[in-house]
Amino acid sequence: MSFAYLVRRVVTSIPTVLFVAFVVFITIHLVPGNVVDMMLGTQNYLTQEQIDQLYKEYGLDKPLIVQFGIWLKNIATLDFGTSLRTGKKVINLIMDRFPVTLELSVLSMFFATIIGVPLGIVAAVKRNSFVDGVLRVVGLIGLSSPSFWVGAILIVIFAGLFQGFNIFGYVRLKEDFLKNLQVMFLPSLTLGLMLSAQIMRMTRSSMLDALQQEYIKTAKAKGVSHSKVIGKHALKNALIPIITLSGIQLGYLLAGTIVIENMFALPGLGRLLLQAVNERDYPVIQFVVMFIALLIVVLNIVVDFIYTLVDPRVELR
Repeated sequence: MSFAYLVRRVVTSIPTVLFVAFVVFITIHLVPGNVVDMMLGTQNYLTQEQIDQLYKEYGLDKPLIVQFGIWLKNIATLDFGTSLRTGKKVINLIMDRFPVTLELSVLSMFFATIIGVPLGIVAAVKRNSFVDGVLRVVGLIGLSSPSFWVGAILIVIFAGLFQGFNIFGYVRLKEDFLKNLQVMFLPSLTLGLMLSAQIMRMTRSSMLDALQQEYIKTAKAKGVSHSKVIGKHALKNALIPIITLSGIQLGYLLAGTIVIENMFALPGLGRLLLQAVNERDYPVIQFVVMFIALLIVVLNIVVDFIYTLVDPRVELR
């Protein structure tokens, strides 16, 4: 990956990130109510002067475009804002929650890969067989099943079969490694099972395309073993679409684990974002979205770099 390509990708990504931030900023302000309304509740004993003072303190008395401009100016000076509800620095809130979401995403991709890729290979090798048909039906069920339903089923199963299994009660990795893995197992497996269906279908499609290439026929004609043809030749050349899909899915996980984090009471970015939306905590909402957008940009660049490692013929210019 050339330095010029890296700089170009970063520069062209800035307008995208700013556009996403602007759309989210405008959208959240269109939702009825703001942080002052949330604080006052239904029983308001403040005078109009006191309410106006609150609006002024929180910067809500200015036009939206001015508020957005002030926020961008603060970001440029590395001032990421303060939570309107807790008074804590937004960057501290994100750095405290991000490791949870990152661990959940990585473990979910691990489960999705070790389940989806082997099953996809089997489905491609056994094309149009009974096994292939069963796997395709299973994949379709996986794509159609909502995450909260899969999670609820797994909770019932594990709670019934394994009485001492820790399903809830998050513990940080550095505090208790084994208990952390226990608590993260079910939410990671829930997301992993759903994503594995997509990876399985993509692996099957890519492998079928690779197995029909001339170099595969040549390898078979030379007497190369079946396992080597599948593992070394076909799979290696089928990895690019699988890596692309995995990168997209990891970005989705980093941005969209709200349901699972709330379902399993995990203190991650998704739960922080949902709480901020409910409380109209604009600085938290805005920077969480910006942070996730930047992560996805970085992730896309990393995926491009992985392309060059998997297939040296790929040139990034």
